[in-house]
Amino acid sequence: MRSTWLKNPLSIFCKGAESGIVVRDGLITEVLKTGEPPSMPVDQIFNASEHVVLPGLINTHHHFYQTLTRAFGPGLNKELFDWLKALYPIWAKLTPEMISVSTELALAELLLSGCTTTTDHHYVFPDGLERGIDLQVAAVNKLGMRALLTRGSMDLSIEDGGLPPKSIVQDIDIILSDSERLISTYHDPNPGAFIQIALAPCSPFSVTRDVMIKTADLAHQKIVMLHTHLAETKDENTYCLELSGIRPLDYLEDCGWLEDRTWLAHGIHFNDSEMDRMAKVGVSVSSCPYSNMTLASGICPVCEMEDKGISVGLGVDGSASNDASNMIEEVRAAFMGQRLKYGSANVSHLDAIRWATEGSARCLNRDDIGAIAIGKQADLALFKLDELRHSGGHDPMATLVICGANKAYFVMVGGNWRVEQGKIMGYDTRDLMRRHAIAAKKLVA
Repeated sequence: MRSTWLKNPLSIFCKGAESGIVVRDGLITEVLKTGEPPSMPVDQIFNASEHVVLPGLINTHHHFYQTLTRAFGPGLNKELFDWLKALYPIWAKLTPEMISVSTELALAELLLSGCTTTTDHHYVFPDGLERGIDLQVAAVNKLGMRALLTRGSMDLSIEDGGLPPKSIVQDIDIILSDSERLISTYHDPNPGAFIQIALAPCSPFSVTRDVMIKTADLAHQKIVMLHTHLAETKDENTYCLELSGIRPLDYLEDCGWLEDRTWLAHGIHFNDSEMDRMAKVGVSVSSCPYSNMTLASGICPVCEMEDKGISVGLGVDGSASNDASNMIEEVRAAFMGQRLKYGSANVSHLDAIRWATEGSARCLNRDDIGAIAIGKQADLALFKLDELRHSGGHDPMATLVICGANKAYFVMVGGNWRVEQGKIMGYDTRDLMRRHAIAAKKLVA
């Protein structure tokens, strides 16, 4: 592995790094002030004078398989529950080949947008897809990214009062045994890990109470993280009250989920006292602005959460409710949405970048990524401001967010360049799109 000096960046999301940073053996080893050279010779000098340099963006919520059902007619113009009812019968036809190609496409799209670490929440397991997470691991390794893959679950079909068809839910014994297998096979708890596993029932209302409790028990035993959807819509809160007489967070607490290894997707409709409880135990939230706008679910109260001490990261969510897997675009959406909610004086472009980097890293309980600092993993995203919409931009970092961008020109993961000149190294994206398009048409046929 070569040492590299990223020299004289146009702008960098790190104080005191005007002359750039040095990367050695996959880590950031030096942060250089104005006019300061590296302390020892380097193998390569990368001229970063035309680039805005960010820590690699971190995606904290996604459903890779949904790239196959973007802008799907029967799912358009619906809110969450009706949207799910329209799409579950389609997703019930997923095959192993579809999971592989949809995962690859989501990862490639994320990587090209400056994302170096991603999560995925996969909870659909029709017959034949029992090894779906294994297929995702292979795809992550192929793209050279980091991923926290969650073993999702559903055991309440429509016949049992849930929303999905019976063909895609599983028995609790199968869910727990496969969860344990995946942790023992793939989970790496060490700094610099490329593959980690978490446990993630789809939502408290798509699984039985037994699954919620025993999944939490297994996660505590194996020291892995817990993830689920919560407080995404007002309908969800109403449904929980009607079903169990308590609000979703109370139900989560009853099931043993309120702890610092839990992060929740969406988190839009919590009240003040609930946010206080979450902050006290260290529960984090993944805000998904584009998805929440698409399904009209609401705006996550990010500023209130942070004021209370809750860590907030960003997620692109499923590509059938976004309908993209682009992290730098998600940064701009978060910036705009939170300004709309809290006012232009209370949210800056730097806040939005921080949510997608430091905030997202805290969501995933990782202190080795998410920032440009000595000792951190060398995960970096470099953007150029060379489009018409960037012309006349004075502050480069602000220009990136406020004027917008949709791709990174260079991306480094663990000290290795994975994207150069806007292309994934050694990867045929045209062939990927061909394979993906075939799978998408077959799925909805």
